[in-house]
Amino acid sequence: MLTRRFTKMGDSNRLNVLRQLVDKYVFSSEFPLEARRLNLIYIVGMFAILASLMTRLIEGIDAVIVVYKLGIVVCIAASMVICNRFRLYALSTWLILLALGDFFFPLGYFLLGGINSGMSAYFVLGIVVVFLFACGKGLYMFLAIQIAAIVGTYFLEANYPRLVTPISDFMRYTDNIQSVMISGLFIGLAVKFQSVLYDEEKKRADEASQAKGDFLANMSHEMRTPMNAIIGMTSIAMASGDAGRKDYCLGKIENASTHLLGVINDILDMSKIEAGKLELSRVEFDFEKLLQKVVNVISFRVDEKSQNFTVRIDEDVPRIIISDDQRLAQVITNLLSNSVKFTQENGAVRLEARLLDEECGVCTILIEVSDNGIGMTRDQIGNLFTPFQQADSGISRKYGGTGLGLAISKRIVEMMGGRIWVESEDGNGTKFSFTIQAERGGDFAEGRRLAPKYGIDWGCVHVLVVDDDLDVLGYFLDIAKRAGFKCDVAQDGATALDKIGEHGPYQVYFIDWKMPGMDGIELSRRIKGGASPHDRIVVMMSSAELCATPGEMWSAGISKFLPKPIFPSNVTDLISESLGVCKDNGVVECAGEMEMPSFEGFNIILAEDVEINKEIVLTFLEPTKLSVDCAENGIEAVRLYSKDPERYGMIFMDVQMPGMDGYEATRRIRALEAGSPGGRRIPIVAMTANVFREDIERCMAAGMDGHIGKPLDFGEVLQKLGEYLLGPPRASGTDSGH
Repeated sequence: MLTRRFTKMGDSNRLNVLRQLVDKYVFSSEFPLEARRLNLIYIVGMFAILASLMTRLIEGIDAVIVVYKLGIVVCIAASMVICNRFRLYALSTWLILLALGDFFFPLGYFLLGGINSGMSAYFVLGIVVVFLFACGKGLYMFLAIQIAAIVGTYFLEANYPRLVTPISDFMRYTDNIQSVMISGLFIGLAVKFQSVLYDEEKKRADEASQAKGDFLANMSHEMRTPMNAIIGMTSIAMASGDAGRKDYCLGKIENASTHLLGVINDILDMSKIEAGKLELSRVEFDFEKLLQKVVNVISFRVDEKSQNFTVRIDEDVPRIIISDDQRLAQVITNLLSNSVKFTQENGAVRLEARLLDEECGVCTILIEVSDNGIGMTRDQIGNLFTPFQQADSGISRKYGGTGLGLAISKRIVEMMGGRIWVESEDGNGTKFSFTIQAERGGDFAEGRRLAPKYGIDWGCVHVLVVDDDLDVLGYFLDIAKRAGFKCDVAQDGATALDKIGEHGPYQVYFIDWKMPGMDGIELSRRIKGGASPHDRIVVMMSSAELCATPGEMWSAGISKFLPKPIFPSNVTDLISESLGVCKDNGVVECAGEMEMPSFEGFNIILAEDVEINKEIVLTFLEPTKLSVDCAENGIEAVRLYSKDPERYGMIFMDVQMPGMDGYEATRRIRALEAGSPGGRRIPIVAMTANVFREDIERCMAAGMDGHIGKPLDFGEVLQKLGEYLLGPPRASGTDSGH
């Protein structure tokens, strides 16, 4: 039936079916390598049997031959299905190596006319199969068995000719032609198969090499940028006699050192993962306190971008769990840092933890980090958890990063018995979710969840929460339900005063600082007016630091400050305490002088997108009386130059900048010069953390005149300034030779 249907097909249809079959089961990466090699044998075998059956149908049917061929068809089909379904690749390989050369080919030799048949070509095919599948000692073993079977077959025919079934001249010719064509087809497909494998491996090797090359370039930039800040600020601090300025520089050095330590830790963690030596250290810890520590790490960046950051911990999540607290904090910190980084100012970031399941004391905890930031495309998501790669790895990428954080997080989560995934749309935010398996902590610790302090009867505590954020109000109601105190909520100051008038004074007031209409300061004044501090406890809530307006808050009678995001234990602690202290930390401004040569009267452009790098260069050059115009990217640098080319004597050009990188900016400036014959050529010196030989060559090829690597050697900076500002002018089109 199958043969009739196949023969009734048109030539083009038959070819399409065969091509699709071969492409899918042999050349597609849908199947593993072992399966594809076996499928090559199965498919060629099916072709051979179909061709043989068609020639038998033309001449007439011999029952013995037909049964033999049908048996082979059944064996081939069954082997292919079983092998691919149950992945029995090793067993199938052994069976093919033994069955083809040592059973089916010798049997076919005697049934199809012996030396006069085309089976000699199949013996050659059998040897090719041995070389394709076997390796090492197995190659010599199977090759010896194959040769012994061939020699034995010819020996039996020579001494016992009656074992050979005679065939007609027609079948002898067709079998010879068929065997040569099938053997040639198999050898050709085997050669193409090896070629495809080579191309696939070469492509993977090239991609891996490119990824690691990009990784090294990113690592150089990510490590040299903070090193530039550390060395530069150290030089400024050592040259300054002002204590305040030294403290300011030390603060900058601390921030840059922390960033550099994070980069180094990522590299070391990735090395441990690749070596299989990353291990977990299981300890008992307070899950909520861990989240608070993580929030403290990123809170500065959240405040800097004025983002709305909320945390929600489900009441069923155990307060005390047993897992690796440091590695868990590493994963959450990485995801939160990414969300804050890729979310615009005044955006929203949310951290949520829920208990999914618990069995025999082992909890499955779901942790989600979501934002309404820039989002990602499907292609970007596909490379997200791949080591050495980033969603956007272009030279003009805006956000930086090593490309290792998510790959490390994925491995840590898997080691904790969970998985990590992402949901995102381009321009519509991102949500990272991951699960972990953690044991519930001891029973003694569970009693600490929102437990009463100082003998407080929580059932008699009545608080009022005022906030324009419905999520915050809902979370307070949930905390109140868990702890057992009474809680009323209001979305604005007017509603809060109405509730006070209706229900009377509350023991504790939690008031948001910034609300539309009546703000928290004014509402606090009205609540505290004429009342004893012991009667009215006002707690101010805000995502900003209290030290921003301390005098105003204390004058309003505020008793305590509660930073956002809200944690249940912080709420109950504040209710339990009657007084809190807040320290006022000031900001030290930077000022001072250093002895430098004078470049008074000269103007240059500094193209640099990293604020601290600009600050270091400007502070260092300030005593030289050099006039410096700053550009945040290549676009701004080209605009400044094209506006007044004669104003500037030199350009310091960073390479990695958003919008337009330094290479493209240099090419455009050189194009502008080419359009003004007879004009001078402005010196452009790369000032970048890309310091490999090929990076320097690329700068020169783009039209730059020199290269200064980061961290900056300020002696080299002064040398370049003296060379190009005080040296002889150069005509447009001349090459510096640097």
